[in-house]
Amino acid sequence: MKFTDGAWMMRPGVQASYASEAYEVIRSERTVRIIAPTRPIRHRGDTLQGPNLTIDISSPLKDVIRVRIVHFAGVQQRGPDFEITETENHEVQIEDFEKAIKLRSGKLELEVARDTCELTYKGDGRFLTSAPGRATGYAQVAGEGQFVHEQLTLGVGENVYGLGERFTAFVKNGQTVEMWNKDGGTDSEQAYKNIPFYLTNAGYGVFVNEPGPVSFEVATEKVSRVQFSIPGESLEYLLIYGPSPKEILEKYTTLTGKPALPPAWSFGLWLTTSFTTNYDEETVTSFIQGMADRDLPLHVFHFDCFWMKGFHWTDFEWDPAVFPDPRAMLARLKAMGLRICTWINPYIAQASALFEEGVKEGHLLKKPDGDVWQWDLWQPGMAVIDFTNPAARAWYGEKLRTLIDSGVDALKTDFGERIPTDVVYHDGSDPVRMHNYYAQLYNQVAFEALWDMLGEGEAALFARSATAGGQKYPVHWGGDCWSEFGAMAESLRGGLSLCLSGFGFWSHDIGGFEGLPPAALYKRWVAFGLLSSHSRLHGSSTYRVPWLYDDEAVDTLRFFTKLKCRLMPYLYQAAVEAHRTGIPVMRAMLLEYPDDPACLGLDRQYMLGESLLVAPVFSFEDTVEYYVPAGVWTRLLDGATVEGPAWKRETHGFLSLPLLVKPNSIVVTGSVDNRPDYDFENGPTIEIYGLEDGKTASAEVVTRTGKMAGHVTATRHGQNISLRVDGGITGWNVKILGSPGVVLIADS
Repeated sequence: MKFTDGAWMMRPGVQASYASEAYEVIRSERTVRIIAPTRPIRHRGDTLQGPNLTIDISSPLKDVIRVRIVHFAGVQQRGPDFEITETENHEVQIEDFEKAIKLRSGKLELEVARDTCELTYKGDGRFLTSAPGRATGYAQVAGEGQFVHEQLTLGVGENVYGLGERFTAFVKNGQTVEMWNKDGGTDSEQAYKNIPFYLTNAGYGVFVNEPGPVSFEVATEKVSRVQFSIPGESLEYLLIYGPSPKEILEKYTTLTGKPALPPAWSFGLWLTTSFTTNYDEETVTSFIQGMADRDLPLHVFHFDCFWMKGFHWTDFEWDPAVFPDPRAMLARLKAMGLRICTWINPYIAQASALFEEGVKEGHLLKKPDGDVWQWDLWQPGMAVIDFTNPAARAWYGEKLRTLIDSGVDALKTDFGERIPTDVVYHDGSDPVRMHNYYAQLYNQVAFEALWDMLGEGEAALFARSATAGGQKYPVHWGGDCWSEFGAMAESLRGGLSLCLSGFGFWSHDIGGFEGLPPAALYKRWVAFGLLSSHSRLHGSSTYRVPWLYDDEAVDTLRFFTKLKCRLMPYLYQAAVEAHRTGIPVMRAMLLEYPDDPACLGLDRQYMLGESLLVAPVFSFEDTVEYYVPAGVWTRLLDGATVEGPAWKRETHGFLSLPLLVKPNSIVVTGSVDNRPDYDFENGPTIEIYGLEDGKTASAEVVTRTGKMAGHVTATRHGQNISLRVDGGITGWNVKILGSPGVVLIADS
């Protein structure tokens, strides 16, 4: 939200006040409280009337400083609140000087000037950002209420990233970003997953600890600042020092939660019925058999909405007209080696058998007058589950457990964005603050039901909506995109932004959701989709089985599905790393190359794990332009080398795309090309790429349950490479690529 009218004036109806001095400083062993008048205090008379701001400064974790700005402290703060991890075993230093007070946590320092109340952040003694004059403020806006805001400066060349799954420009400078979950598709500024966290290439990240409607003005209201504001009487934010982007994400996800580790089978190919297409058991069986007949590995089959009868969503009852014996059908599909996913949502249509039960038991959201909240958008007469009610959570969870018991392995938790604010929650939560946070409760209930029924490490969602902390319940996908190259590119931008917001795993609808993709687009999206962390063929009114496009589409899907299966030892190790550290599987180039200026704005290519560069083809002309960082890289598909730093423009057939391995890497590939969940430690190939003289490369190998199986290390001395293989890795082979003339001299 903007408050000013250019550099000198305020917008009509805006009365703004800014912290002007640190008049009184109250310190404890680990905290600082500052009484900050909004005008200079020249004499005792100036202490009369206000407003004043109270600024509380503390440190929940090492290298993290929390600032809470309060106008009226007596305002009741209703939930929900983000779950934040805090420790008290890290050192916090406070120094009080004549002109400033400093609080230091680890390598991060905040200095508050006494005469101006300006905040200055330093990391390792280096300036990071500041809240200068007229930055920390309180605004009263006629007709809209009160707001608290903070502004943090941006340096020359400083870029802002993240803020959730945003399909707009990858670098957020110049954008107004509103934290309000909406079902708006991928071609708008709206987002399904709004995360009030951003990081910059200057070495820090900022998390606004507010689940409600935070408004970010990213170099818009003030082109050299990021402003964030919320309605109400207080605002809290945490500044996180990296200094690298990876370290920022590690610390942010320590605060808000690490991603759970999805089961290995979830990394395989998912095929769906699509949404409004006609399907029954015969159709489903024909799709699955068609995949098998064409040697197309398939691992998960998803039943979309119409597994239930129209008008009856959600009642968890299979439509008997098309699925007369669902338990037996699911048993047959599982006997073929498939996992099963079903679509759900948190809404109960009036025609559903559960509606009357939900009304009677008080499980549905109510209006202030006590009536059940309903509307006709999406499902006629639909109501919304009140997940703040423990009884409603148990009721809904039990319905899911019954469904899982019938043979379901995963749940597509669709919707969760269109949550009303004119309602009363069971636990008294603020409905405005609950709007975004609702997705967290919804996904948590579904994830825990799977965890309880299937066991630790077997839970997997396919979720659309989320807020901060939602990474704990993977996997998430990008929502409704069009069957166009532009939508394919905007989907990637959204995924990279989400993965810079703490989410470790991400997927999208291969081929696009709306419309019928041209065969060329379908094939290009297949390559992109199978080189994503998770891979699903899904559409709206048209099917996504490849033989409906052309024979080459069948070949393309087979090629990239088998490639992904062979890459699973490498990919699942990256997944384990995401679970441990919060560093995503799909990585914007700046995560791996933060010091290369050319990588700072790249949004049409990415790193898949630490070592693979992927550049999807986004044109009918079969051409792709991409950037190669410094070093001699090796093409994974043909072994040729490419030297950087350089921009490349190439033409690729459908069974190819730029897929490069960075120098000094080990990529461990598997011996199985038709399944993602096999014993990665048995019979792998250790592929050593571009190992330079005097350099060492290493790789971990994990089991299909994510446990450590062994470690591989290779060191080059002149024309010789020594290799060490530790742990339970058996039957391994070795390939040396990108280093002509080098020989293997030792192994163990």
